[in-house]
Amino acid sequence: MSEAGKDKKAAKADAAAKADKAEKAARGKAQAAANKAAAAESKSDKSGGERFETPKAGEYKPRFKARYEQQLQAALMEKFGYTNKFQAPKLEKIVINMGVGEATQDTKKVQQAARDLALIAGQKPVITKAKNAISNFKVRENMPLGCKVTLRRDRMYEFLDRLVTMALPRVRDFRGLNGKSFDGRGNYSMGLKEHIVFPEIDYDKVESVWGMDITVCTSAKTDDEARELLRGFQFPFV
Repeated sequence: MSEAGKDKKAAKADAAAKADKAEKAARGKAQAAANKAAAAESKSDKSGGERFETPKAGEYKPRFKARYEQQLQAALMEKFGYTNKFQAPKLEKIVINMGVGEATQDTKKVQQAARDLALIAGQKPVITKAKNAISNFKVRENMPLGCKVTLRRDRMYEFLDRLVTMALPRVRDFRGLNGKSFDGRGNYSMGLKEHIVFPEIDYDKVESVWGMDITVCTSAKTDDEARELLRGFQFPFV
């Protein structure tokens, strides 16, 4: 056999060996991924908790957002007969408002409330000011009287999770939420008398206790759709 023929045959053998090696490596990676997925599924079954898809490395997804995408959205489509997933109601934003009546005596109270609200919401709030002067209440125009913050996307789901699972169970004499506090257009409002129910607030460092209004805005067209959506997020309606 000529030298050219031998070289050609050797090149074919090397190419075949490389292809076989690459195929074995690919099979090994696929098996490792399958074993990892099976282990994660087994761990989820043993824990007895809800089973959601594990996010990819470097990707973060709030627990309530995963619940909506993987379970709640399909359940709402089935209940209301929707054919497109974009028709299902969803959360749009959450607005938290904290009024500080003591600000008429001491304007520093508003700054303290804003710091606490920033800890609760995870976002810097906006200071709200009086539009008009009211002499009977000692209110001057542009006097700071409170603060508010609007949450969207991941921060909205994170706050809702902490509100339902940690804050509401710590409310004294809590007997459930009023299921009629909807505005007729799918938005729900509720009030808390004490902001210290959130675990982010250190009770020993709090000088004053303030209440807050929480409004959950949804894309629902009716109150019934919004009620089912919030029930899916474990809202404890009476």
